[in-house]
Amino acid sequence: MTKFSKFTLGLMLLGTSIFFSCNDDDPVVAEKPSIYARLGGTTMVADPDNPGQMIEQGRLSYRKVVNSTVGLIVADVQSNASGNLGAHFAPVLAEVGAGNTTNLAILVDNLTDFFSFNTGGTNPVNTYSGLNMVDAHNPATNPRMGVKATNANYDKFVGYVGAAAIENGVPANSELFNDVVAVLESLRSPIVQQ
Repeated sequence: MTKFSKFTLGLMLLGTSIFFSCNDDDPVVAEKPSIYARLGGTTMVADPDNPGQMIEQGRLSYRKVVNSTVGLIVADVQSNASGNLGAHFAPVLAEVGAGNTTNLAILVDNLTDFFSFNTGGTNPVNTYSGLNMVDAHNPATNPRMGVKATNANYDKFVGYVGAAAIENGVPANSELFNDVVAVLESLRSPIVQQ
């Protein structure tokens, strides 16, 4: 055989293997879109909190859930129910009670940044530059945290995030809902420190 015919034979074998390996009977495994994408992704929409500005739908979805979660925590604290989360957020709530909402706004922005960035949000819109999870939830390294969390506290927090997600259009027990809960569960170890 000449060099040319060996080369041609090789191309034919390669072409045949590609042809037969890509037939219609093979299952196509599609990569599941990120949580951020399923919450609206990078589609730009009007920002209801900042007239005249645009925001990515995924980021807006997270901000709505974070704001609703904060509302549920505040209601929990105001109820004086046993085991409420007031001790954890006491420094921030004391500031808000005194009319200073700066650290509350920082907390909401940090949570929105964290969840957006870590579930598929794109840079530079979604970046997280806050403390790592251990330091963020330790009162010794984060003055906005009142006390360290227990598993019971974290269960309550996860429940509030779930309720806030449902309130903002994520169907309960849907794949998206379960994926959001799975992200929260992946953070349990560094957050629960008691």
